Amino acid sequence: MASHKHLGSPGWTGPISQDMAGTTPKASAPHPDLPRLGPEDHLDAQGSPSSNSSMTTRELQEYWRTQKCCWKHVKLLFEITSARIEERKVSKFVMYQIVVIQTGSFDSNKAVLERRYSDFETLQKKLLKTFREEIEDVVFPKKHLIGNFTEEMISERKLALKEYLSLLYAIRCVRRSREFIDFLTRPELKEAFGCLRAGQYTKALDILTRVVPLQEKLTAHCPALLVPALCAKLVCYRDLERPAEAFAVGERALQCLQAREGHRYYTPLLDAMARLAYLLGKDFVSLQRRLEESQLRKPALRGFTLKELTVQEYLS
Repeated sequence: MASHKHLGSPGWTGPISQDMAGTTPKASAPHPDLPRLGPEDHLDAQGSPSSNSSMTTRELQEYWRTQKCCWKHVKLLFEITSARIEERKVSKFVMYQIVVIQTGSFDSNKAVLERRYSDFETLQKKLLKTFREEIEDVVFPKKHLIGNFTEEMISERKLALKEYLSLLYAIRCVRRSREFIDFLTRPELKEAFGCLRAGQYTKALDILTRVVPLQEKLTAHCPALLVPALCAKLVCYRDLERPAEAFAVGERALQCLQAREGHRYYTPLLDAMARLAYLLGKDFVSLQRRLEESQLRKPALRGFTLKELTVQEYLS
């Protein structure tokens, strides 16, 4: 095991080996006073505290109380503010601009995105496979063979699509589903991660800065879902030689992984944060200690660096 002073010594240059494979920990008996996860948490199978965690029962209780507060429903308002006709060589379609705003307070991070009718149609088909009974009363705007580009039809469809999104969001299991969250965030995230892979860090950061606030609002029930995007921002900031901003976003990612040492991002994130802390003159020893404890729990021949892990996201 590397000593704590080894990281800060003049000769320290290389990364500490990391483990991404790991073995499945044995499940410990739940404490009778601890709340249980609801069925909607299927989005993050590794989201519960690790049985190997050194947290005491009291600390675990405090953790779950904090998580329950985080799961408080964030109410969102959907508006279709405008539409434009886009013509390409072999196709012509309407792009609808969707604005998503958090209600109940001033929202300085409103999300603005564009989707075409076929994107809504794909969402509907996916939801029907899993939530047919739940959405049986939700009316999806019908497709018309002619007249799709008239001003009257576009205005009518804008109202119908707004109502469609609002009704879907009102259904708890739907708004927390992978299908619904992906519809609102995946195209932008896929573009951002593509820019990261191409070394276009400034462009990737610009996209992530716009989409992460919306993703955060949609995944308040499961903060770990936000980790890949936050780690992508860390990588971009770090490679743009902006270590302070990289460290700040890394701290936020670690907060999303409280008591979740089994998460695939946990070890490489700790390694990246220890390096940044050393570079910035911050407390790297505690991060190094956590990293070594994680490696002892799940030893591996070779692990992924944080950058190697992030570039594999959204490849399909």
